[in-house]
Amino acid sequence: MQVYEGLDIVTNKVTEAERRGVPHHLLGIADPNADFTSDDFRHHSSLVVESIVTRDRLPIIAGGSNSYVEALANDDPEFRLRYECCFLWVDVSLPLLHSFVSDRVDRMVRAGLIDEVRDLFDPTKFDDYSQGIKRAIGVPELDHFLRNETLVDAKTRRKLLDEAIEKIKENTCMLACRQLQKIRRLHSIWNWKMHRIDATPVFLASGKEADNLWDQIVAGPSTMIVNKFLCEENHVSPIIPSESVNMVPISVPAMAAVASR
Repeated sequence: MQVYEGLDIVTNKVTEAERRGVPHHLLGIADPNADFTSDDFRHHSSLVVESIVTRDRLPIIAGGSNSYVEALANDDPEFRLRYECCFLWVDVSLPLLHSFVSDRVDRMVRAGLIDEVRDLFDPTKFDDYSQGIKRAIGVPELDHFLRNETLVDAKTRRKLLDEAIEKIKENTCMLACRQLQKIRRLHSIWNWKMHRIDATPVFLASGKEADNLWDQIVAGPSTMIVNKFLCEENHVSPIIPSESVNMVPISVPAMAAVASR
C-alpha cells in the first residue's frame, strides 16, 4: 500500500525523520486509483536495485508485502542470476504482536488517521474496495462510520467509530498473521539464506532500555550477519552505504532482503 500516493498515516509511510538520511524508493509513486501488482513491483524495484548497485551502494528490499519480495527475489530469473540475497526475519511472539498492533492503531488514530480517510472518502464512489489504495486497512473499515456520522447522535457516532477502530485492529492482526505464515512458508520451501531474529524482549521493554535491547539483539546481530554475508560472498566491502527499496516498518514480523551482486 505504501507504493500508492496519499494516505501516509493509514499506510504508515516511513517519515523523513525515520529515514535518517537513507534514500528510500517506491514510496508514493503509484496512482491511488490503479492496481500496483507484484509484477509492477518486480519491474520498478529491479530498476531501482540496479541503479543503487551501480552507485556502489547496498540495496535493502524491505517488507511488509512478502509476496512482492518473493516475486522479485525468487520468481524473477534475471534477478536471481545477477544477485545473491541475505534475508533477515525480525519476529516477535504472537500475543505481543497483537498488543503492539493495537497500540500502533491507537497511535495512528491520534495522528489523524480518521481525518485522512475522511478527506479522501466520497460516498458516491466508494462502493468498491478491491482496487488501488482503497484496499488499505483503515479505509473500508471506516465506510459505515463516515456514511452515517452526520446522521446520528453523538453517542451512536462514538459507537460506530469505536467499532471501526476495533475492526482496523482486528484486520491488521490478521494481516500480520498471514505475513508470518508467508515467511514460514518461504523459509521452508525456498532455499533462502534466512536469519530469524527474535525481537520479543525489545517490545517488552520501553524507553532507553528498549533502544539498548534493539541495538544488542536486533541491529547488532543483523549488521554482523550482513557483513559476514558480504565478505563470504566476496561481493563488496562490508562498510557500504545502504538504500531502501519500499522500506516498510509497518509491523513485525517483517523481512528485509539484502541484495548484492
